[in-house]
Amino acid sequence: MEMTGKLKRGMISAFLCSMVCCMSLLDTANAANRIRVATIGERTPTLDKSGGYQKMVQQMIAFWKRELDQVIHDDPDLIVLPENADFPWGLTQDEKNEYVKVRGNQILDFFASVAKSTNSYLVYSMRRYDEKGLLRNSGVLLGRNGETIGMYDKNYPTIKETESGIIPGTEVPVFDCDFGKLAIAICYDLNFDELRERYVALDPDIIVFPSAYHGGFVQSVWAYTCRAFFVGAISGRGAPSQVRNPLGEVVASSTNYFNYAVADINLDYRVVHLDYHRGKLKDLKKKYGSSVHIKDPGELGVLLVTSENESVGVAAMLKEFGIDVVNDYFKRSQLVKKQHEI
Repeated sequence: MEMTGKLKRGMISAFLCSMVCCMSLLDTANAANRIRVATIGERTPTLDKSGGYQKMVQQMIAFWKRELDQVIHDDPDLIVLPENADFPWGLTQDEKNEYVKVRGNQILDFFASVAKSTNSYLVYSMRRYDEKGLLRNSGVLLGRNGETIGMYDKNYPTIKETESGIIPGTEVPVFDCDFGKLAIAICYDLNFDELRERYVALDPDIIVFPSAYHGGFVQSVWAYTCRAFFVGAISGRGAPSQVRNPLGEVVASSTNYFNYAVADINLDYRVVHLDYHRGKLKDLKKKYGSSVHIKDPGELGVLLVTSENESVGVAAMLKEFGIDVVNDYFKRSQLVKKQHEI
C-alpha cells in the first residue's frame, strides 16, 4: 500500500523525535551526577565483658543504631563508618579472636539491613577470616539492597596488626556503584605511595577511608593526585571525619559537637589546568552560565570544573571548547620535554 505524503512526514517526524529523546537520555545519564555522602567518626565503646561475647555483639548493634540515626534522616546515598567499626574498644588479642567467632556475620547483617532500609551504600572496616581461613582487616562495601558488593583487604596493616595475625591484602579492587567508581583505603594504607599510585591508574570517583588515625594533609594528597573525592571516617582521639573534593579541599567536616558530616557532591567533574585554557574557560562559562561551576582553589593553577547541567555532561562541555583534563595536559608536557631533551 502506498503511503501518503502526510503519513510519510508523520513517520519521519516520529522517528526523529525518538532519536532526539534517546540522545537526550544518553546525555543526561552523564550530567549533574549529584549524590549525598555521610561519614561518622566515633570510637566504639568499651563494654563490660562479664556478660559474654554475644551480649557485646548486641550492644555494638545498639550502639550503631544510635549513631546511624544521626545521618539516615538526611537520605544519604553513601554512608562511611570507621576502621574496625564492629569491634568494641579495649579487647586483648585473644579476646578479639573469640569475639570474631561469636560475632560471625551478625553485625554485617545489621549494616546490610540499614543499607537496604535506607537505599544507601554503606562502607565499614571489619576483622574477618576469609575463605582460606586467613585473618584480614577488610573494608566492606554494601549495596542499596543490602548485598555485599565486594571487600578490600587492607594492603598495609601496621606491624602490630601483622604480628597479631592479620594477613596483608595484595589486590586493589575498584567497585562499580550506580553513581560511579568507588575505592577503599584503610588507616595505615594512607602512608604508602605504591598503593596510591595504583589507585591513580584505576581512576576512582570516590575513595573512602575507614581509619583509626586522621593522616593530616596526606588525605588531601590522595584526593588531589587521584582526582577523586575522598571521604574519611576516623575513630577516636577527637580527629575530624571529613569530605574532600578532588582539589584536596575540605567541603564538610565533623566537629567537636557533632561526630558526623553530611555533604552533597557532584561526580560529574573534571580537573583541568589553567595553561592555554583561560579564554576557553571564559567562553565555557559564558555559554553555560550557572549550569557549570568552575572552582579555583588559588595558587595551584588547577581548577575543578563541574557540570550542573541536566542534559550536558562536563566531558561534553570540555570537548566542545577544546579543554584538556589536567592529566592529559601533564602527559603533553612530558612529551614536549622528552622531544627537547639533548
